[in-house]
Amino acid sequence: MKVISNNNLEMYKLPGLLHKTLSNKHNGGQEFEVWKQIIEVKSTTPVHKHDCDETIVVLRGEGECLCDGKRFQFSADQTLIFPANSVHQIINTGQEELEILATLSMSPVIVKTQDGERIPLPWDADKSLGE
Repeated sequence: MKVISNNNLEMYKLPGLLHKTLSNKHNGGQEFEVWKQIIEVKSTTPVHKHDCDETIVVLRGEGECLCDGKRFQFSADQTLIFPANSVHQIINTGQEELEILATLSMSPVIVKTQDGERIPLPWDADKSLGE
């Protein structure tokens, strides 16, 4: 059992996106990862996929999701469930930041382009969590 102060975790900034890894192999989680992300107004995640399921809980805001060529609208208090290897993207279409919690069923998560090339993420290299 471990208690972590989320305020002490590193915040990573990508264009239009803030990211914190709340749980992963480096801080006690073994089988999955939990990410908290804030997507700025009119910003998106990259189009991507991974070899694991992903469940996203929308905490605030609204947006649109592209998944395997289909569009889905969503808003706060909804959950998005992506099967492994589905090509997807989250788009903030609202007037406020989009805040989400993502649980991914592997650790570490390897994020890839739709063509299968690895997308390097700044938190991939962060081995200091929990040490």
